[in-house]
Amino acid sequence: MLAIKGGRVLTITKGVIEEGTVLIEDGKITKVGKSVKVPKGAEVVDASGKVVMPGLVEAHSHIGIWEEGIGWAGSDGNEMTAPATPEVKAIDGIKANADEMGLRAALEAGITTVNIMPGSANVIGGWGVVVKTAPKTTVEDMVLMHPSGMKCAFGENPMRVYGADKKQYPSTRMGEAAILRKWLQDTKTYMEKKERFKDEPEKLPDANLQLEALVPVLKGEIPLKVHSHRADDIAIAVRVAEEFGVRLTWEHATEGHRNAEWIAKKGIAAIWGPSLMSRPKWEMRELSFKTPKALYDAGVKFAIQTDSTGQDISFLPICAAMAVKHGLPRDVALKAITITPAEILGIADRVGSIEEGKDADIRILSGDPLDVLSNVEMVIIDGKVEYKA
Repeated sequence: MLAIKGGRVLTITKGVIEEGTVLIEDGKITKVGKSVKVPKGAEVVDASGKVVMPGLVEAHSHIGIWEEGIGWAGSDGNEMTAPATPEVKAIDGIKANADEMGLRAALEAGITTVNIMPGSANVIGGWGVVVKTAPKTTVEDMVLMHPSGMKCAFGENPMRVYGADKKQYPSTRMGEAAILRKWLQDTKTYMEKKERFKDEPEKLPDANLQLEALVPVLKGEIPLKVHSHRADDIAIAVRVAEEFGVRLTWEHATEGHRNAEWIAKKGIAAIWGPSLMSRPKWEMRELSFKTPKALYDAGVKFAIQTDSTGQDISFLPICAAMAVKHGLPRDVALKAITITPAEILGIADRVGSIEEGKDADIRILSGDPLDVLSNVEMVIIDGKVEYKA
């Protein structure tokens, strides 16, 4: 048993406990409170004068599949051989046992859970996966959720990769929408045939790994994770998704201030970012730290993300702090990097807050989590100390 004692405990969902105690056993949080008795024989972490909070949750990243500091040999994020590759899986590109610098940076920043997805070169990019950042021998030992969603992309990226660079389809937004429609319709037809002929094996369609990967989308088991910076691009994606009755989340939401009320009415969650960077293309020209406040004011459920390796993953709390500087309430900003991304991903029963029964993923800091001068001093994942400064 492990006891974290004496710290300022930010539970995120149940307030702040001054000089609180968190008990951990078998990888789970068993007790949280101010007057919790520490059992005899428990290992005690003295957190007096420190801040104790849940490990951060990064809802959109590419660490592990784009190995930092490697170059092309470690670049496994985009299968740029066809504009639709639903069959590829991020889990197959993650380097779990290679001391990958992005995963290491996440751990040392106290980012204990990350959603890793293929990149945005393709209209349909493949499955994402949620992992813990504790080092393991194989990626299977890191997995919290698989698949986490089907990566899609609208806007400049597929148009540039295929239209401008390769002189092939799609070269327009019309083409992007048509590709998604075609693959969803083909999957729907495939599912209907499998159901119709389930008792007549000789009439069943041949197994199709590409369409099988999209079946969970059509069944409503996983969402489309739609890369889109512009408000009009997400509107295209929503139009197609509604035609087939599938769910989606808005990844990046750079122009979220333009359509926040509409997104809120649609009940679509947004995962905003990256933000600590320049505006390298037209569709990011309105990048602003005021957008999270606009999303909040409209009632949109949103998380803050880094798009790492689009920017360093350790900047996640700084992005939240900058949103506070531009009007976002402090408690909302903290939720946007903990419990809210966990809720959007569907893993809030496991991570995102300090509550009894949840995974013991804990981040201990020297001070305010939104102060750039605060240091991460200890990171605990599943009840085990994985990092000490």
